[in-house]
Amino acid sequence: MIKNRMNHMFCCFSAMLVCISISLSCVLAGCGSHKNTSSPTPSASAVSQKNQKNLLAEVIKTNSWQEGDQNAYQYSVSLENHANQALDTWQIVIDARMDVTVKDFWNCTLAADGTMLTVTPAEYNQKIDAGKNVSDLGFIVLADQTLSLEGKYAVDPADGMSEKLTQDDAVSKDAEKTESTTIENQTADPAGTPLAIHGALSVKGADLVDEHGNPFQLKGVSTHGLAWYPQFVSKSSFQKLRDDWGANLVRLALYTDENGGWCTDGDRTSLENTIDTGVQAAADLGMYVIIDWHVLHDLTPMKYQSDAEQFFDRMSAKYADYDNVIYEICNEPNGGTSWQEVKSYAEDIIPVIRSHDADALILVGTPNWSQDIHAAGQDPILDGGNLMYTMHFYAATHKDDLRQQMVSAHQNGMPIFISEFSIVEASGNGAIDNDSAEKWKDAINDLHISYAAWSLCNKDESSALLKPSASADSWTEDDLSDTGIWIRNMIQGK
Repeated sequence: MIKNRMNHMFCCFSAMLVCISISLSCVLAGCGSHKNTSSPTPSASAVSQKNQKNLLAEVIKTNSWQEGDQNAYQYSVSLENHANQALDTWQIVIDARMDVTVKDFWNCTLAADGTMLTVTPAEYNQKIDAGKNVSDLGFIVLADQTLSLEGKYAVDPADGMSEKLTQDDAVSKDAEKTESTTIENQTADPAGTPLAIHGALSVKGADLVDEHGNPFQLKGVSTHGLAWYPQFVSKSSFQKLRDDWGANLVRLALYTDENGGWCTDGDRTSLENTIDTGVQAAADLGMYVIIDWHVLHDLTPMKYQSDAEQFFDRMSAKYADYDNVIYEICNEPNGGTSWQEVKSYAEDIIPVIRSHDADALILVGTPNWSQDIHAAGQDPILDGGNLMYTMHFYAATHKDDLRQQMVSAHQNGMPIFISEFSIVEASGNGAIDNDSAEKWKDAINDLHISYAAWSLCNKDESSALLKPSASADSWTEDDLSDTGIWIRNMIQGK
């Protein structure tokens, strides 16, 4: 998400007006700490006479779907303070121009009164320091008609009135950051990256090997659902994982069936754009990336097999020349889905990918939430090429039995990839089981098995690697959850 500095006034009164009331800190001369939410809409001349607008709001539609007889819209919101002093608090009042109903919100509070939406801060993001921003605000609303809130808005701190920027305005403001952005992007030297050193990967027996034939362990994290936390799919986040954590892998979790799922009510254009962003960011940084067809509530991958064939045909054609792309064709078959069903599905999907990329690394899920790897070991897929089988665990739930199953399968020559795990309960919540987690870590490293930890987001659950207060654009070591600290240490070899 690109942030823009506001260095001149904007005079586009014909654009949609959004009322944003803010309170400046008392150090701002001539302004008290007050909110003005009842001021009348100013005239065009009044708007044009404002000296400067120091708060930039950006509203992005991240997803949309049908919910009953209404349309559901998911938005992310960011605010950037360009004043020379801090904002003690803020609120955003948006005229949606139609009646809307609040469904959900995060990192803020959202209230609706007729056509008016009011966004107020959480306790931890109430203050915005000078030159800083608040991001990762989000909400979902329901509307009977087509809703369009997305856009960039220049805000006048004197009265809270804002103007939606025209495309020319936005381009002008974006240009002001071109030089610094270019410098930042040049910090990632492709030489010496994991991809530059190890190249295209392949399977040799039970092991993953690099282009030189040497055993290679992928270590990284999985995103949460792309429809819900797209803001963490960014080059800046991935670079922190690579440079600070030592990660060489990111998994992009594309849910198929849940709200916003690819096969149900998700915005496919938005979802594919997020995948493209993730793949390109990983490629630029020389990291490996998994495109994960995240089967879960649909139980069996065969439910949406036709969609899967079309999806992987499109993805493998698009990324045929990318040595860093890995395809995970079904996340967690469950609900009684047998290995024979998964195998049949895989034998249909694999040739689709191979038609574009004969040597691509492909991951296949196993029954019972990718835990019954022994079933696949007893009846493996033939002629699958570079193929590995996935196993998932949550350390507080899955203990010695599943771990021994993994060890035995690997010793019998089965190529295993742990494409999702955490150190809490299988629900994604609950306490960390340090004893079990340490045993899993030792076994994984002893066998040199590749892994991706769940999940790169700031969701309020214990498996999230970041605290709820963490910002997608500027999270640091201080923003790591307890699980995030543990996973970072694991990737770093501690």
